[in-house]
Amino acid sequence: MCQTCGCTLTPPDVQIHAHDTGHVHHHDHEHSHSHHHGPAPERLLEITQSILSKNDRLAERNRGYFQAKEVYVLNLLSSPGAGKTSFIERTLRDCQASHPMAVIVGDLETDNDAQRLRQTGAKAIQITTGNLCHLEAEMISQAARRLDLEGLEVLFIENVGNLVCPAAYDLGENLRLVLFSVTEGEDKPLKYPTMFKSAQVVVITKIDIAEAVGFDRDMALKNLQQVAPQATILEVSARSGQGMATWYHYLTGFISTARASV
Repeated sequence: MCQTCGCTLTPPDVQIHAHDTGHVHHHDHEHSHSHHHGPAPERLLEITQSILSKNDRLAERNRGYFQAKEVYVLNLLSSPGAGKTSFIERTLRDCQASHPMAVIVGDLETDNDAQRLRQTGAKAIQITTGNLCHLEAEMISQAARRLDLEGLEVLFIENVGNLVCPAAYDLGENLRLVLFSVTEGEDKPLKYPTMFKSAQVVVITKIDIAEAVGFDRDMALKNLQQVAPQATILEVSARSGQGMATWYHYLTGFISTARASV
C-alpha cells in the first residue's frame, strides 16, 4: 500500500485550485513514506499506524462537517481512464436540477477535469497532488471549505486514478464507488481485491463497447461476487446513457435513506 510504496519520497506540492479567485493554496503535507531495507518491522508498523490514525481522525471530522451541512459525499475510485469524469459529468447534467451537486477532483497535475465538469453548471474544485497517488482527508477538508456547500445535496470526490493507495484512505465519505471499464479485463477485481472489498458500489463502465472489446460479462460478475459480495453492481455507459437510469434510481434511494437515518 501507499504507506510503504515511496510515492512521496519527494514531498509533494499539493495545490487546491478554486475557480472563483484563481488562488492557489499550497498545502504543506506532513505525510511521508520511507523504504526500509533493514529488518525493522516494528518501526514500519508504527509509521503506518500513525499515518492512518491521523487520517481516520480527520475523516471522522469531515463526516461530521458534511452531516451538519446535510451534504452526502460519494468517493469515486478507479484506475486511470475507467471513465470517472464522464460518469460524473453525465450524472451532473441529468440530476443536478433535482439534487444540487458539486465536485472535488483529484489529479497529479492539471485542472482539466474540473474545468470540464464546470461546463455542466456545477461547482468544481481541483486538487493537484504532485507525486502523491491518492487524496487524503485533510485535503478534502481544505477543499470543501472553499466550496459553498449551502444548498448542496451531493458532493462527488473524484479520487486520483489508482486502484492501490486510495483504498486505505477514508475521506469522510458516505458512499464509496469503485469503477472499472470493460476495456480493463474481467479479472480486475481479482488483481486489486483490497480496493473492491472496500466498495459499497461497483460500477462497470463503457458497457456500450463491451461486445467490441470481447468483454466476458459473466466472468466479470463472477469475479466481483467472489471478491466483493457486499457491493451493489451497476453496469453503465455514460456516453450512450445505457444503465444510467438505474444508477440515478440507486442514488435517489441512497439519499432518501441517508436523510431518514439522521
